[in-house]
Amino acid sequence: MTDVSRPRHAFTVDLEEWFHGIELPEHTWPMESRLHLGLDRLLSLLELHSVKATFFVLGVVAERFPEIVRELDLGGHEIACHGHSHQFVYHQSPGQFREDIRRSRGSIGMAVGSPPRGYRAPYFSIRRDSLWAIDILASEGFTYDSSIFPVHNYRYGIPDAPCAPHDLYTAEGPVRELPMTPAHLLGRQLPFSGGAYLRILPWWAQWLAWKAADRQGNIVITYIHPWELDPDHPVVALPRRVSLTHYARLPLTERRLDRLLSQFDFGRLDEVFSLS
Repeated sequence: MTDVSRPRHAFTVDLEEWFHGIELPEHTWPMESRLHLGLDRLLSLLELHSVKATFFVLGVVAERFPEIVRELDLGGHEIACHGHSHQFVYHQSPGQFREDIRRSRGSIGMAVGSPPRGYRAPYFSIRRDSLWAIDILASEGFTYDSSIFPVHNYRYGIPDAPCAPHDLYTAEGPVRELPMTPAHLLGRQLPFSGGAYLRILPWWAQWLAWKAADRQGNIVITYIHPWELDPDHPVVALPRRVSLTHYARLPLTERRLDRLLSQFDFGRLDEVFSLS
């Protein structure tokens, strides 16, 4: 039986600058921040709809803007970890990955007073060839992960991974996996919940997927980036596939997000899944 006292679905935010997610080399990152432009609009929508979210915070953001992370925590949002410098997990060695999450966990812990227990990989980049990262997460004190997307994508995905929350067992103990939510159509699992999918897919297709999830009793994990509510952020030359997903239909984000929040019930990951 569903616990009606808990929010129905989970709302998550990957807290990063616009340039963190387009594979620009770190030494070319602009110094000027635009984080507050999209974040202020996002927080206004969350407040309007009385939604508390889980923020997966990038370590470089926590280092530069600890006051933002602290205010999110004091505002009742869950603070989790998005790694430090937004690198693909499968492009790192185990040693580099451990150093990355230690640095980010330390920066976030300094900002809010306690280390985060949840993790999401940049680009959802825990794939089959980087599942070793789960063992390292467990050994570094993380208790849950939300990085695995049970779909096929050129950047990420384990298509045959379980779609429901489950435990991944390591020598250091279990890590609770909260996989991203696909829609099931014609024998395939397709992404729909948040990010570029919120902007690019027709609204009717998204609505049908959300209603199907409700009807089947499934919990949907959706996500967004603050820069998606900042349609005027700089345009840089990128490979076509990256450019299409990053810049496509950005002016639609705020309106569609408002519509989504008005039609479905959302909360923090730790509340929705009763993580202790």
